[in-house]
Amino acid sequence: MGSIPETKAEDPSDTNIPIVDLRPFYSDGTFEDRRKAAEELVRACNEVGFVYIKNHGVPQSELDHAFEASKTFYALPTDEKMKAPHPPGWAVHRGYSWPGLEKVSSAISATDDDESVSKLREVRDFKESYEIGSDHNLDQPNVWPPADVYPEWRPFMSSFYWTCWTAGQNILRALAVGLGLDDEDHLLSYHDGHHNQLRLLHYPAIPAAAVEGGKFARMPAHTDWSSITMLFQDDCGGLQVEHPSRPGEFVDVPPIEGTLVMNVGDLLMRWSNDYLKSTSHRVQLPPRQDRFTGDERLTRPRYSIPYFITTDPDRVIECLKADEEHPAKYEPITQREYSAMRARMQY
Repeated sequence: MGSIPETKAEDPSDTNIPIVDLRPFYSDGTFEDRRKAAEELVRACNEVGFVYIKNHGVPQSELDHAFEASKTFYALPTDEKMKAPHPPGWAVHRGYSWPGLEKVSSAISATDDDESVSKLREVRDFKESYEIGSDHNLDQPNVWPPADVYPEWRPFMSSFYWTCWTAGQNILRALAVGLGLDDEDHLLSYHDGHHNQLRLLHYPAIPAAAVEGGKFARMPAHTDWSSITMLFQDDCGGLQVEHPSRPGEFVDVPPIEGTLVMNVGDLLMRWSNDYLKSTSHRVQLPPRQDRFTGDERLTRPRYSIPYFITTDPDRVIECLKADEEHPAKYEPITQREYSAMRARMQY
């Protein structure tokens, strides 16, 4: 296996999120074109942990359809959405989660700590979501609404799940090339596509004061658990990323037409021996005042679609580039063990 590039650029002083064009991975681009795009991608993941990707491989027509389908689903009466409820507890993460069910945090604990869990839930998350996976993942069986509730939902979202995975495979290949690994399929070989998660998110309209006063949160600061996350967002805005060189300061990641936002997850950060950065991010109020209406300064609803890519659950993840000069910072772990450690804190 090749070694990860030794040189690490200094933290950028500005707040711009890099934009990387992955067209060479979808065309007859030369090896040099692929290498250059891949190194730009890895540089962004090393310095910031977030990157815009254009020519990502998900057709705009399918994205438009996915957002329209999401809006249609969330416009259904609550009792109809509740016909596909998220199962109790944290073990299975599928189906519909109503506002307040989930608590996103970066907490990690291997033991039950009711006091810590209670503290994390003092501020209520004001969002609803729907989780979808592969129908072949028996550990995480899908929860679908009855066909008469929304006939198109299951067939389209099942297909869209695999469309996103096709795009994700090239991102994993680009990361391997940019890291200097001998085989561009090295990272991809740990992922079979059946353990990813498609998530449809809806942030309902809410008075701005409810968020500003600390009673509710859109989505608190957190990191993702996975290898990588691909995020598609509407034009509302609100996503923020922690500044790479000023801890505690968050900067906007506004929507850019024709791009997705990709970020490194905790598992890939651990896998890369901390070379790639899993960066804290959150969803706040929309940054522009014209996003509010009425005396209550009611926010616009926001829709986003993250797609979380993670390894096969029982593949052992060991730090890349671990030697005498760069000792491994983490013990080997499986994704199943890691996810169980994280998930208990969320439900």
